[in-house]
Amino acid sequence: MKNFVKVISLIMAVMMLICCFAACGNKDAEKAKDYVIATDKGFSPFEFEDAEGNICGIDMDIMNAIAEDQGFTYDLHYIGWDAAIAECQAGQADGMIAGASITDKRKSEGWIFSDGYYDATQGMAVAADSSIAKFEDLKDKNVVVKNGTMSDEYATSIADKYGFKVTRVSTSPDMYAQVQGGQADACFDDTPILKYSIKTGDLKMKYIDGSENEPASYGFATFSKDSAELLEKFNAGLKNIKANGKYDEIIKKYLG
Repeated sequence: MKNFVKVISLIMAVMMLICCFAACGNKDAEKAKDYVIATDKGFSPFEFEDAEGNICGIDMDIMNAIAEDQGFTYDLHYIGWDAAIAECQAGQADGMIAGASITDKRKSEGWIFSDGYYDATQGMAVAADSSIAKFEDLKDKNVVVKNGTMSDEYATSIADKYGFKVTRVSTSPDMYAQVQGGQADACFDDTPILKYSIKTGDLKMKYIDGSENEPASYGFATFSKDSAELLEKFNAGLKNIKANGKYDEIIKKYLG
């Protein structure tokens, strides 16, 4: 009888362990996110890290609102522009939201875009004490841009006309640091980012009015047809948050 009790006790113990492992597995499954979304770093007011270490900005709020509207979850990889593209192309992220302008060139290179969610131009900024006031003042100067961006394309397209050199870096903070530190004479970047950062005092620079190109729309981007469902959800959610006023609230929060 004692042996029988021991056997029953052993079986019950094993079953409890199995239940515990199953519960842990379910708990881990509950924690798993539906998607991985990559983004840029230091691209205020679209994505940036606040004083408390939270990743916030227009892109972040739009992504959160769309995810809530469409009922999906995601892990955010705050890794920088080049790294975000590479991660998506390698299949390590399902998509990226990073102020990426929708262009035919990018589409031909494999980018698959959502509907546009914000129209932006690119423009030029210089150090606060700079005498540069127009493109003609850039002759023999050094202009820094973030590699692979619309601003890179814009600056490169007019470099020969105005006689300046283009230097490329990987991140916006590196670009701004070169201008503020005197290693570069000017930079090109998205107009709302430059104006916002100068207005808030984050950049000790001045924006050159009239330096803008034609506007282009930002889009959420994927690099694989396997992410078609995510793209459909983004478009549907974007349409809904524009209709219910949430989109306008987000834009007003950061840009007034």
